[in-house]
Amino acid sequence: MSLQIHNTLTGKKEAFTPLDPNRVTMYVCGPTVYNYVHIGNARPVVVFDLLFRVLRRLYGENHVVYARNITDIDDKIMTAARDIGEPISAITDRFSAAYAEDMAQLNALPPTIVPYATDHVGDMITMIETLIRKGHAYAAEGHVLFAVESMPNYGRLSKRSLDDMIAGARVEVAPYKKYPGDFVLWKPSSDDQPGWDSPWGRGRPGWHIECSAMISRHLGNVIDIHGGGQDLIFPHHENEIAQGCCAHDTEYVRYWMHNGYINIDGEKMSKSLGNFRLVRELLKQYRGEVLRFALLSSHYRSPLNFSEEVLQQAESTIDSLYYALLGRGESVTAQSDYQLPDDHPVLLALQDDLNSAGAISALHAIAAQLNKAEVDDKPQLKAELVAAGDLLGLLQQDPASWFQSKGGSDGMGSEQIESLIAERNAAKKARDFTRSDAIRDELLAAGIVLEDTREGTRWSRS
Repeated sequence: MSLQIHNTLTGKKEAFTPLDPNRVTMYVCGPTVYNYVHIGNARPVVVFDLLFRVLRRLYGENHVVYARNITDIDDKIMTAARDIGEPISAITDRFSAAYAEDMAQLNALPPTIVPYATDHVGDMITMIETLIRKGHAYAAEGHVLFAVESMPNYGRLSKRSLDDMIAGARVEVAPYKKYPGDFVLWKPSSDDQPGWDSPWGRGRPGWHIECSAMISRHLGNVIDIHGGGQDLIFPHHENEIAQGCCAHDTEYVRYWMHNGYINIDGEKMSKSLGNFRLVRELLKQYRGEVLRFALLSSHYRSPLNFSEEVLQQAESTIDSLYYALLGRGESVTAQSDYQLPDDHPVLLALQDDLNSAGAISALHAIAAQLNKAEVDDKPQLKAELVAAGDLLGLLQQDPASWFQSKGGSDGMGSEQIESLIAERNAAKKARDFTRSDAIRDELLAAGIVLEDTREGTRWSRS
């Protein structure tokens, strides 16, 4: 089976055929770094990390180039810097680092390229000059605007006419615009605002031109896949298409992919409702793998209701999978030379437009087999579960460590637990069962569960 992708541009699921199988290209819109990211920002990271893993499996690790940008110049950043009283660079450096840390906690692989907008202003200016020269943009009062009426099929991604877009969008009505829907490529900066010299005076780029310029610089004029959240279809991705196609007289992106919204306890996550859930705060309650599992629990194009119940179910499910890897009273070493076959159910599910729920069901089937298998069959099944989990970015921790790290750093430390277990073992050997039972009860009261096996005593946090 070949990889099937739902293409937002055509509205259909299509077989994926890269322009060059030796250099598969993918770009995903990254964050604007003025604060910690919320769980809605994390969904595209996890979704397209999953796609990155699948593409690497299908085409080879060295044949997939994945870029995810950092927007480090934006009016929101300027406002945050003014409100906090810090330099813009201090804010963008801090929150870029925090973003990388938080996404690593979700088991997201680092992209091949992480371009920063401020490193590519020269590329943006060059693209804007090209658009002006070709009659698709014009300068007015220190601004440069893209003339949307110059592109006959503008609106094909969002499937809306120009009139519909004007009616449904927050369009700035400005006297220097030839048409209300024209969007900003370059805007002037005052003396107290960050800016760069340009043919149109000192200023800074508009948001949309950033991604088009960085894609052209690092991936080429035409790329295979562009991903992002559903909220970016219009105006951001629509405007990217306009810029890329008109600057290079080519198509821009061959496959557009968009993940669905996240709802919080049944309501759409929004600033007005105050129901944003920051990833950094969630990581204080749940391990990153639990958040990742919750984000993969439903199909990426569907809305995801994110709640405590969903997180607790995710944690319980991952516990069951790790418990299968841990084994019931025996120590099993995974088969070292196991390779996930091309027709494996987990891989086939993911090739079907990233059917992560189907892939997770296949994980459960392997775990069920592992739990019931004869000892001689367990090494291969354990290796299969680990390899299948790796494709999903799951189940890569040592199982014993997974259970011992549960509940965070609060409570009894590992050294104290091991010391009490050693004391309990000595008491049992001396047939002092009163003392050994007392130690078990003490540990249980501290949330530590013991399991006596042929290989010794295991412990985990409840």
